[in-house]
Amino acid sequence: MYIRLLQEADAQQYQEFRLKSLTTNPEAFGSTFEREVKFSQAAVAARIQPTTDKFVLGAFDDKDALGGTVTFMRESGPKTIHKGNVYGMYIAPEMRGNGLGRSLMLQLISKAREHEGLEQINLTVVSDNDSAKKLYKSLGFEVYGIEQNALKFNGHYLNEDLMVLKL
Repeated sequence: MYIRLLQEADAQQYQEFRLKSLTTNPEAFGSTFEREVKFSQAAVAARIQPTTDKFVLGAFDDKDALGGTVTFMRESGPKTIHKGNVYGMYIAPEMRGNGLGRSLMLQLISKAREHEGLEQINLTVVSDNDSAKKLYKSLGFEVYGIEQNALKFNGHYLNEDLMVLKL
């Protein structure tokens, strides 16, 4: 396995992986398959193209198949620029349990620390996703709140834990 920044050329593989994640674990995301399947290749390429305040990491196996992704986005407002956010963390089911999620998050944290003035990284996680919460806590993230009914999926509400890592 190796981890690298995704680029525009990875758009098709990223889109296929993202759509698979939205069908495999739809309850884990704020977006939906129905919404994202409509995104053009150009829109996906723009979405993953690294900028000074945004990047997407991909974890690849020895056959260059994407097995995990995670996105970092820094806040841009003058009063919130000290914060960054984690989005779209996902490990393919067949890749889980071997430390890939930890490796992706460690790489994200390391790269995020390069941003001058960044003081904290925030994320949200579905409250009953114990394995993800255990990973984030082991990396130093702490729960600072719970958003009740944060997501609604198939008529059921899901709470989300709000977590922060102080840098």
